[in-house]
Amino acid sequence: MKRHLSFVAALGMCFSASIPVADAQVRADTGGIAIGGSVTGSTVIIGIPQEKVDELVRDAKRPLEELTAQQRENIALLKEKLDLNERQVRAALGVLGENDIPPERLTVKLVEIAERFKGLQATASAQPGDDPKISALKTDAQKAIDAGELAKADALLADVETEQRRSLDRLAANAAETSARRGEIALTRLRYAEAAKHFANAAAVFPPGSAHEDERIDYLQKEANALYQQGDEFGDNGALLSAIERYKRLVDLVHRERVPLDWAMTQANLGLALWSLGERESGTAKLEEAVAAYREALKELTRDRVPLDWAETQINLGDALLRLGEREGGTAKLEEALVAYREALKEYTRERVPLDWAEGFGNEGVALILLAERRGDAAMAETALSQIDRAFEALRGGGDVPRAAYYEQQLPRARALVARLRGQ
Repeated sequence: MKRHLSFVAALGMCFSASIPVADAQVRADTGGIAIGGSVTGSTVIIGIPQEKVDELVRDAKRPLEELTAQQRENIALLKEKLDLNERQVRAALGVLGENDIPPERLTVKLVEIAERFKGLQATASAQPGDDPKISALKTDAQKAIDAGELAKADALLADVETEQRRSLDRLAANAAETSARRGEIALTRLRYAEAAKHFANAAAVFPPGSAHEDERIDYLQKEANALYQQGDEFGDNGALLSAIERYKRLVDLVHRERVPLDWAMTQANLGLALWSLGERESGTAKLEEAVAAYREALKELTRDRVPLDWAETQINLGDALLRLGEREGGTAKLEEALVAYREALKEYTRERVPLDWAEGFGNEGVALILLAERRGDAAMAETALSQIDRAFEALRGGGDVPRAAYYEQQLPRARALVARLRGQ
């Protein structure tokens, strides 16, 4: 149900999945932010109803003095809740207005942009070897970020990048970091394809096998992550194909023996991209590849070592198997999906992670509905209906509107099946 990015500290790698499209919490490590469960209730977090956020987005370009008193109060509240200054809040609202974001996702994306703004606080900090001109440009770029002027900050960093590349041998690491910072700015502006190019430029600074190989792999991972977000959030299948190609290359670059968890996260990322593309295709090839990638990831993401990551990977595996079961007929894949969901629920307990528990519990219910339909099992259908309904209520009560909506859509089908099987 959820679809988010998470990161291993060593390389800043992204990891996630589940049944359909929705952003989730923010969990940031080196190199980025994640989007996953806790942020989905962002209406609660920012304290402003969705329709008021929509109104602020529409009026983002109007002078502050032309806004209503209520709008100014809402902006003041956003400053407090998002921990940004007024100009950054207005800039974040402007970014939302510049992009075609569905109304129900405005608050989620606003929180994402705010988190990225906070991550930009040291974007243009001075580095050893900077000459006075570069230092001055970086100071101006940081002032632009503080003022919410992201386009100006990007242009100033472009000037910095040009100056640094003139002496690439001496300033290679700094130049790569500047390209990556431009990538971070592009991510903040929701320009994922542009971000991918900046991260690719950062990686290209270092030749393969150099002393900066870890940094090069980190930038390549960020490039793949950005391509995934471009493909997943904007329906860009070409970007998803590119992300899959990058992740497959990274599986070979990230050494399982040296960094097993990083290797496993790369496998999981590959599975996520394959799953996203497989959802849009009529066949089963990409979904089968996703299952294989998740099973590889679970060889290192073990329950004893990383219990919550293990559980999430089990959920992702279950989702891919569920889709295969829907398309292939029979019950084998659906039964495998049930096993994966039930494994996940050993760690995704209601007391520990209530919203993730609701997702795993609800997904199990969806798999049961399909099995009940194929077996003509009324008792199983009733159990499935109860699970889907409980998952819906738990997610709705927890403020997770996008994930709750998925299970709400499953309820009519489940009720109809129960009624039909009872009438037999």
